[in-house]
Amino acid sequence: MGGCEVIDDIFDEPDDATPLSEEEKQGLIPSYISTRAELNQAEQKNIVKAEIWAFTKKRNPLDVAFLKELHKKMYGDVWEWAGEFRKSERNIGIEAYRIEPELQQLVGDTQYQVGHESFPPDEIAARFHHRLVLIHPFPNGNGRHSRLATDILLKYLGAERFTWGAGDLAAKGEIRSKYIAALQAADKHDYSPLMNFVRSGKN
Repeated sequence: MGGCEVIDDIFDEPDDATPLSEEEKQGLIPSYISTRAELNQAEQKNIVKAEIWAFTKKRNPLDVAFLKELHKKMYGDVWEWAGEFRKSERNIGIEAYRIEPELQQLVGDTQYQVGHESFPPDEIAARFHHRLVLIHPFPNGNGRHSRLATDILLKYLGAERFTWGAGDLAAKGEIRSKYIAALQAADKHDYSPLMNFVRSGKN
């Protein structure tokens, strides 16, 4: 896999009934959660609350503090580390010490693109999304965070939210495979597959 292999969940287990290990529970806030299914349900409930917050008014996501706040809004009911940058190296994403300066660079570059209309809004948003995934700033939840941040950017630019293939990108399958392939093409500066994917599927 290339630099943009997207893993939305900490636990890549096919059986939602699989009990979480003690290591996997580190930082987990709700004491009742014992399986992946319960974890997924709790996270989804938290994310729905974050989406309501995000779209109650026009918000500009081109700010590092906002990107951290958004992650905390999405996962703060479930994980103690929500909104905090990862401090360890992963097989996905840049080195931990580079996260904040790279986010500052991303925010600045995107602000320039918006101000100078360097690309159409969809392409600005797609490029923003790709780089945010590549940086992989948080211990987990980066895929969902980067997609919601991108949708907030689109609304800020007066465009409609992406459809993201109109499927479950956390589940293994054709839609997720197309998404990963599109991000890997963007790694090589070919944004066409990603541009096509983000507006594919039903509205």
